[in-house]
Amino acid sequence: MARLRLKFESQILREIPIGSRPLTIGRAPDNDLHIDNLAVSDHHARLYAEGDRMVIEDLNSLNGTYVNDVRIERTTLRDGDTIQIGKHQLQLDTAHDDAAPVPGGGGGGGGLRKAPVPKIIETAVLDTEEQRELLRQTAAAGSGVGSAASSRKLSPASPQRQRPSTLRVLRGRTDKREYVLAGKLTVIGRSDMASVRLLGWFAPQVAAQINRRDDGYYLGLGDRVPKVNGQPIQGPTRLHDGDIIELGRVRLHFSSRD
Repeated sequence: MARLRLKFESQILREIPIGSRPLTIGRAPDNDLHIDNLAVSDHHARLYAEGDRMVIEDLNSLNGTYVNDVRIERTTLRDGDTIQIGKHQLQLDTAHDDAAPVPGGGGGGGGLRKAPVPKIIETAVLDTEEQRELLRQTAAAGSGVGSAASSRKLSPASPQRQRPSTLRVLRGRTDKREYVLAGKLTVIGRSDMASVRLLGWFAPQVAAQINRRDDGYYLGLGDRVPKVNGQPIQGPTRLHDGDIIELGRVRLHFSSRD
């Protein structure tokens, strides 16, 4: 049976089998895959079989559905494709249908599987500080294995990890004065789950969003129309070092260190 691997910050959190009926994904509890995150719409996307093809369809979500970093309305999936929904990724696996682990299996094939990834929390309600801390602990435990020579190999880490881009607050009410854009999706708004928290009763829940792609950072629409260097944007707009983002009374300075 085909399946989806649910990931958060590159960690595999669970696997979801895909049956013959459509699978719905969203923030509302009635979805087959429930992701409780304000960057995810109530009914965000739907995945289903169409003949011998697997299809993903966006359900007019606010922040969009991405396949391999390209925003889609409806597209056919291939084995290994990565679906981005909010801050989470879903990877399609159709080529290893028989590779499911057999608990306690004593047969000759029992040693072919990798050690299972530690479970973070047995739910798809993923975007919490507790889970982020568990992810950090898991990554730290993995990086501590090995000799001093191994540590020397790891020291020149990826530039994206060591030098992420930042947002500095020039004007407006926010919970911090500077933000590091470490994830693939940065939500700006009043929501408790926003990465950049706007303060004030009239601040929108989701004012805008910033998506990190392979070629850079892109500012997207939210409940407001952001301005970049004084010009309103019409859709996803690539940011450059030194750009000024305006969201109502809030002004942010984008600094790229790639």
